[in-house]
Amino acid sequence: MIREKERSMDDKTFEKVRKRIGEIVVQSPYPEEPFHSINTLEWLLKLEPEADRALQIAALGHDIERAIPDRKISASKYDTYDDYKNAHAQNSAEIIAEILQDCGVDREETEEIAFLVSQHETGGGERLDKLLNADVLSFFHVCLPLYFDRKGPEITRKRMVWGFKKLSADSRELVSEIDFPDEQLRELVRETVGQ
Repeated sequence: MIREKERSMDDKTFEKVRKRIGEIVVQSPYPEEPFHSINTLEWLLKLEPEADRALQIAALGHDIERAIPDRKISASKYDTYDDYKNAHAQNSAEIIAEILQDCGVDREETEEIAFLVSQHETGGGERLDKLLNADVLSFFHVCLPLYFDRKGPEITRKRMVWGFKKLSADSRELVSEIDFPDEQLRELVRETVGQ
């Protein structure tokens, strides 16, 4: 599914898609989601400065289902957290495909971006692993403080361990560069992932 030859949507379409994703993500009930969308793209570009537009759009829209209340899935309906995260990725992929079609993106590139989004929780190959690492790094960077406030230390610890295990060795090192302003959270990160 991942393309072998280079192709990319034009500038106008790329900006239209970025704008549409932004309009949707900003409506999320989770205040960190708009920042997480943009921050995931920023981390992706740090990890892969030459990331193509398909990968950039996947980074921006990978969690889009969380911003659409009547399309959002609930973790409580799944036996395991991994099952939930995989269903979340599939749901986000379906939504992003609809957005891309509405914005006039061609079928092949729509399928490619939807595939990237559908696999953002599991990775698998260089491009998908960059997306996965950017997502998890952004969780630590911008989502963790608000997640900690909502969920408390024990659930946050479990979520950190789950995410940290998915990171590449190089990306694990990058977690240590993230500054956590809250001392309690900083200590929890140190205790949990050794950073």
